[in-house]
Amino acid sequence: MATKKKRTSNVDNDSWVVIAPDSINDTHKHDGDPAFVRLRNPSTDAASLYMLGGGDVQLYEVKAFEDDFHSWFVGQTVQRDGRLIFVTPLDPLYLILPYLIKSGREGKFQPVDQVVKDEEFPACSRLLNCTRTLASLRHIAEEKEVGGLKFHRYSQERTMNWLKKKVERTVIALKKRNVSVGEGVKSSTYVRVKSESDNQEEDFLRYAHGLISEYLNEDLSKALLRHLELPELVSPKETEPPSKKRKLSDKPVEAGEDYTKFNSADFARKPPKKMTAAQKSLAKVDKTGMKPMSSFFSPKVKAEKK
Repeated sequence: MATKKKRTSNVDNDSWVVIAPDSINDTHKHDGDPAFVRLRNPSTDAASLYMLGGGDVQLYEVKAFEDDFHSWFVGQTVQRDGRLIFVTPLDPLYLILPYLIKSGREGKFQPVDQVVKDEEFPACSRLLNCTRTLASLRHIAEEKEVGGLKFHRYSQERTMNWLKKKVERTVIALKKRNVSVGEGVKSSTYVRVKSESDNQEEDFLRYAHGLISEYLNEDLSKALLRHLELPELVSPKETEPPSKKRKLSDKPVEAGEDYTKFNSADFARKPPKKMTAAQKSLAKVDKTGMKPMSSFFSPKVKAEKK
């Protein structure tokens, strides 16, 4: 579902286009409206922008489809920030995992609400309100109940098994959608050069591992690679998710103090490249009567016989 979002501002045309699932607007089912929040990115450890649905029942990832040379027509106005914002559901366990890993170094069971705390990103505690988050903690942590209270401790074994299942489900989805991976893809043009039957299972596993690793730190990504019994590659190959000239940004939308800075009215397009002194001098030359350079390399036209 495509929706147009606006934020209060004294500047006209301060809006952007968002692609989001219908569930994000089910405010009649839950208290509160969807809200953008700053959270710690599980892969980079830096601030990134996310969205929590009404009542904090669902976490959403926010990414931007970027193009330097287009705008949007919004009503009767032109919106110069031509980025297309994608809001997609994301498993909150990915963001909770780093906190559990950190607390797990102490080797003791702790209440999860004391583990998922961050002075720099206080909104992280809201992740525990997401549907099934508490019930899903058993996938990445050991549980112990004392006096009606539950305590958790990070489990590397459970986490690896959980991530492996994520990879396997991703492989199934890739095959179902007939996505070509491995050496069967020319990453620069996204063109299939081999049929799916020619792709090896390892290609799918590596491709899926690359997708899941976007939500893991480097150490955890390598540990998952070993758990999948895949040898580590020395240099990137076509088995990794192909990069596209026009694509979703590889990096999540960064979050500053202004959560919607990606839509700032101060947004400026990239300035044209500066000309060198030689180019400036050449531009001033009177080219009247001159033949273009290409004419010297054109094939000669044979005269017709009379």
